[in-house]
Amino acid sequence: MVRRVAVVGAGVSGLAATKCCLEEGLEPTCFEQSEDVGGLWRYTDQAEEGRASIYRTVFTNSCKEMMCYSDFPFPDDHPNYMHNARLQHYICKYAEHFDLLRHVQFKTLVTKVKKRPDFSVTGQWEVVTQRDGKEETAVFDAVMVCSGHHVYPNLPLADFPGIQKFKGCYFHSREYKEPEKFRGKKVLVIGLGNSGCDIAVELSTVASQVYLSSRSGSWVMSRVWDNGYPWDMLVITRFRTWLGNILPKALNDWLYVRGMNRFFKHENFGLMPLNRTSRKEPVFNDDLPSRIACGVVVVKPDVKEFRETSVLFQDGTVQDGVDAVVFATGYSYAYPFMEDDSIIKSRNNQVTLYKGILPPQLEKPTMAVIGLVQSLGPIIPTADLQCRWVVKVFQGQCTLPPVSEMMDDIDEKMGKKLKWYGNSTVLQTDYITYMDELASAIGVKPNVLKLLLTDPRLALEVIFGPCSPYQFRLVGPGKWSGARKAILTQWDRTLQ
Repeated sequence: MVRRVAVVGAGVSGLAATKCCLEEGLEPTCFEQSEDVGGLWRYTDQAEEGRASIYRTVFTNSCKEMMCYSDFPFPDDHPNYMHNARLQHYICKYAEHFDLLRHVQFKTLVTKVKKRPDFSVTGQWEVVTQRDGKEETAVFDAVMVCSGHHVYPNLPLADFPGIQKFKGCYFHSREYKEPEKFRGKKVLVIGLGNSGCDIAVELSTVASQVYLSSRSGSWVMSRVWDNGYPWDMLVITRFRTWLGNILPKALNDWLYVRGMNRFFKHENFGLMPLNRTSRKEPVFNDDLPSRIACGVVVVKPDVKEFRETSVLFQDGTVQDGVDAVVFATGYSYAYPFMEDDSIIKSRNNQVTLYKGILPPQLEKPTMAVIGLVQSLGPIIPTADLQCRWVVKVFQGQCTLPPVSEMMDDIDEKMGKKLKWYGNSTVLQTDYITYMDELASAIGVKPNVLKLLLTDPRLALEVIFGPCSPYQFRLVGPGKWSGARKAILTQWDRTLQ
């Protein structure tokens, strides 16, 4: 039986893991290498080794009703989209409210996680930690890896000929904190993801010129949607997901492209994704189109080569006098503490996990990776539900199929990813489909037909309203008495 659980990291996933373990009577020990909770959302003036790093002005892309923990709504007076400091405060309040801090060992680095010699019988792990230069080893019945995937920067310099000759400065967006030192300079930002666009827009307020280079384009969405409501409360609904699943793909794609182009035509701005119908994660930026329209951000194609002070682009244009380059080229996921990396990356160095969580090849299912999925939906409720599912697996209350079936399931989902996202390596998944899959397995998915008969007002809000996290606290284990009220008053809090 699983009793002692090691949780690696005290960010939003690690705290959810700690709380779920406590609720199920397990004994979690959460190891956090910094001195506070919050993970990615804990801002520091310098990027710290082995930790996620954000810039000073990061705001959330999901609104407060959609991204809260499912049994802990944000205070009514919080804005719909939050600055990182406010979200960090909420995370600390969550940890205090559920008394999680006494289970966290701060300033403790996990250096090694390896199977015990008798793993095939006990499923136990040896966890080696370091604190104040002292090393400790402890044995745990299970491990929950909650270390996130925004830690190890992907800096593909080999793809950029001539970068060694370039005389200006260049660095990964992880190192970027604020714009002031680029005042009056010409800056090239490479990468059209959320970080790249945020940084380009912010730099455009002080730099003499910003260039934004992209290889494949991207959909750019606004946080503020129809009638000024948050985008995700209107887009992430059960009804829209159901419709998307029954409409023919051609019609679905047409509606998708039309919806993405509703505020401005991407083609005219040089932003149109190469694969128009790919559902890869859009960029959320309310200011980028206006910055392009004002000429302070110029969109460029992929870089062909760097020269000493200039840059040649694939379309043959050359930009002279470039002072700095910011590589917003994303992150690679790595688990340096895993003695056997193939446990998580079991196929061609790709993450191969059942339901995006469990390594399928393990003799005993006593390791889980939390938060390693991306969907057009918020990570906090996703991680929360993942943890609730995992703890049931640890306890044997949720039985797993044989390895071959788990692998088939992974392959089938890889096929769908290729169809929808154009790439099997991405961590993308459809939010509601994924949440319902986990929720069904542990008996917490709302029964819409039953609700229509017993509580039609709530049923209509569940079907046509936003698929907010409270829906997964209406029934079953972990049911929360405030869930119904939270759903029926979510629009009021949004307006407030």
